[in-house]
Amino acid sequence: MLVTAGLITAAQLNEVLEMQRTTGSKLGHLLVHKKYIDERSLLSFLSKQFGIEFVDLRGFEAKAEILKIIPENIARRYGLIAVDKSENRLKVAMEDPLNIVVLDDLKMMTGYDIKPVFGSESDITAAIDKNYGAKTSKEALDDILRKTSGGTTEVSLVDEDSLKGGGEDLISLEEKGEAAPIVQMVNLIISSAIKAHASDIHIEPTYKDTKVRFRIDGVLHAQPSPPKKFHNAIISRLKIMATLDISERRLPQDGRTKLKIEGHEIDLRVSILPCGPGEKVVMRILDSSGLKLRLEDLGMEPENLAIFAKCLKAPHGINLITGPTGSGKSTTLYSALATLNAPDVNIVTIEDPIEYNLEGINQVMVNTDVGLTFASGLRSFLRQDPDIIMVGEIRDFETMSIAINAAMTGHLVFSTLHTNDAPGAITRIGMMGVEPFLTSSTVLMVVAQRLVRGICKNCKETYEVKPELLVSLGVSKAVLDNHVKNGKIVLSRGRGCEICAKTGYKGRMGIHEILEVNDVIRGLIIDKAHVAKIKEAGCKNGMITLRESALRKLFTGATTVEEVIRVTGSGVD
Repeated sequence: MLVTAGLITAAQLNEVLEMQRTTGSKLGHLLVHKKYIDERSLLSFLSKQFGIEFVDLRGFEAKAEILKIIPENIARRYGLIAVDKSENRLKVAMEDPLNIVVLDDLKMMTGYDIKPVFGSESDITAAIDKNYGAKTSKEALDDILRKTSGGTTEVSLVDEDSLKGGGEDLISLEEKGEAAPIVQMVNLIISSAIKAHASDIHIEPTYKDTKVRFRIDGVLHAQPSPPKKFHNAIISRLKIMATLDISERRLPQDGRTKLKIEGHEIDLRVSILPCGPGEKVVMRILDSSGLKLRLEDLGMEPENLAIFAKCLKAPHGINLITGPTGSGKSTTLYSALATLNAPDVNIVTIEDPIEYNLEGINQVMVNTDVGLTFASGLRSFLRQDPDIIMVGEIRDFETMSIAINAAMTGHLVFSTLHTNDAPGAITRIGMMGVEPFLTSSTVLMVVAQRLVRGICKNCKETYEVKPELLVSLGVSKAVLDNHVKNGKIVLSRGRGCEICAKTGYKGRMGIHEILEVNDVIRGLIIDKAHVAKIKEAGCKNGMITLRESALRKLFTGATTVEEVIRVTGSGVD
């Protein structure tokens, strides 16, 4: 149709179709990328083909009451912006107005019927930057350069005298008198992340610029970025801080350092990854002052907390915590150990790495270079007369079998697995080659967990939605009926303010799914039952699923529909 309309040639189409077969990219994106057609011409054509309006967003200014309906992070994630609304309908400009999943999610989040319209990707990005108050690239650049020349929060290395190093980039900058601004720039990035309570810092090179992003409450947020010409110097500075090889740019590197910021000590784990445009850095910020060690602070429902506390008091057995990276597994493990820590108890841990130092607990860090693995460390522990053992992660049959042996000889063992839910851990153990009768006789409970963002208390507001909009979240009619008032359900959200950086969220809380291994579950394990049957039996026994745990926090006004969808998915279990 594009060829027939004279917008591209047949040769151009054939070339791009061949590219599409190898890259899997969208045809339109490739045509625009090759500059065979400009973006607005393509969208105008698609608008006529699909009968969907095209909106030119150049210079677009949104009304405040329309803008606040869709949070900034959602607008950026999906590439859309609300442009108008009537009584029950919200007009939304989108890069892909045919994405049914996004349209359904928007309807559920906002309570409006969504009318999608085509919008240019670049125009939408510019409109989001302009209307949500984000800085332009030039403003961000000017800001960071102004700050680097005007001084930043004091950031110093602990035991920095022991760190000796140099590099081509830093040496050349020293000759030009520009090394000090680089150090200040790195200090600014790190101190800003810590003040924002970020858990990770991402410094990513592109062919055009350097991007800086902070992971705050589990979501990445773009930050003012330094000039591209300083990228290598920044990487060199970070390598020196983490005692890494600054001359090695072809291989991944991992290191760590301890910083003192305004008298406060912070551990920083540094991971370097070579990419096409340059080296990418991700830094994990470990701040022990923010560690919550009381079981009551984990966010568990009363039923879950009772099971958790009961299994902590067991004389022997295995307690497993599951979930993806960044789901709070370490916090839960440390809380359990802190609860059990006493002068008459010998607790030993093997971790990779040690995230937080706990007084009174013997912590060992994995060192594969000298042969100290989870399995070898765990084997050595059994000769150290332990009462309680914590293994940072069980990755293979050898580690699992030693953990089971420890549990069967009178030790209480804690560890983590990577599975999507609690019943899935039973299948995972079986896949490692462990006999079912060993699993059934040693595992006490499996905890699956995730983290959802909490609504900012400063800008929290309530709104009403129709009950039927929550059906797709898997909410039963009985549950809906308990929360319906005057034919509506009252939910909460954050408007966005300076305290929460206009996100509407502040802090995170856990949602948990705890499978207690009782006689029924043991029988299913021995029979090698399918994971669905184990889950069904667990639910009949009162197990609260991750979705149900999230919904409870939704109805109590602790989190939002958007977070329930983001963390647990938009489909019904």
